[in-house]
Amino acid sequence: MAKVPSALVAAGGLVGGYGVARWTKRRELGGAVLAVAGAAAATQWRARAGGPAAGALTAGYVAAFGASHPLAKKVGAWPAVFGVAGAVALASWAVADRKA
Repeated sequence: MAKVPSALVAAGGLVGGYGVARWTKRRELGGAVLAVAGAAAATQWRARAGGPAAGALTAGYVAAFGASHPLAKKVGAWPAVFGVAGAVALASWAVADRKA
């Protein structure tokens, strides 16, 4: 089975988490998607780039989630989510996926 790049898992968690929360009107379901994808990405980051890099990328994932909220007030919800998801995907690719 082909490995899914951690960049795709992380970005998918941010976009999917928001989408699930918005469409179901259940924020906790969106949070579950966000958490599961974040844990899966962190596992991949640790295996591919080591513990310190995984910690930094995980912190970036959480920070991106937090940053999307005030950013959404300026540019709109979906553009904010896609923007932070892209930033997380780029960081993930540069630190972990590029080497794989």
